[in-house]
Amino acid sequence: MTVSSGENSVESKDLLAKLAPLEAVLFDVDGTLCDSDPLHYYAFRELLQEIGYNDGVPITEDFFVQNIAGKHNPDIAVVFFPDDMPRGMKFLEDKEAMFRRLASEQLKPIDGLYKLKKWIEDRGLKRAAVTNAPRANAELMISILGLSDFFQAVIIGDDCERAKPHPDPYLKALEILKVSKDHTFICEDSVSGITAGVAAGMPVVGLTTRNPEQLLLTAKPTLLIKDYSDPILWAALEELDKKSA
Repeated sequence: MTVSSGENSVESKDLLAKLAPLEAVLFDVDGTLCDSDPLHYYAFRELLQEIGYNDGVPITEDFFVQNIAGKHNPDIAVVFFPDDMPRGMKFLEDKEAMFRRLASEQLKPIDGLYKLKKWIEDRGLKRAAVTNAPRANAELMISILGLSDFFQAVIIGDDCERAKPHPDPYLKALEILKVSKDHTFICEDSVSGITAGVAAGMPVVGLTTRNPEQLLLTAKPTLLIKDYSDPILWAALEELDKKSA
């Protein structure tokens, strides 16, 4: 069962309580710590137009959500350059460089992020960032958000045999932090990421930052919230605290 933002369900409070005592929280980066998808969309749209993709007609946001958001770069390269991977990877390097320039000026945290950060720190929980983003992107975003000292590990898809939607990056995070999947939850915003977290055997709190609620529900998150200020999340965390006590 998934409880979505806006649903006032008594059962929603108990959905994370089984994790008590909580040991760790794992976070995706793009769309989960910060609202970065508009910057990725802009960079893809501009550079794909430059190379004449789709006869120069700009890609739509729907196309971006369906084919790009949350995916690992080698998988994206296959979409645009199925017969020329080296060209595809070079294109993505250029796109990531443009994204980093945009992020340096425009990146904003998800609402309520620092409230959740304090909750995690106050309880001495372990934490890691787990992302399909290239390391340069991930570390830049984490640094801009002032979270470099917060995360004890940053695991990227390229560190693993398989990136998200496979569970490998999340399983690697558990191993590095030396915590149990039975006492850890994940925050994610994409179908790819939620799928990876569920496959790794952990409850996933899904954020509807940019991806449609109905699309995210197909991946079976435990909770679906608008942002980290959502009362659904805090009711669940309060219940988790009670069980831990």
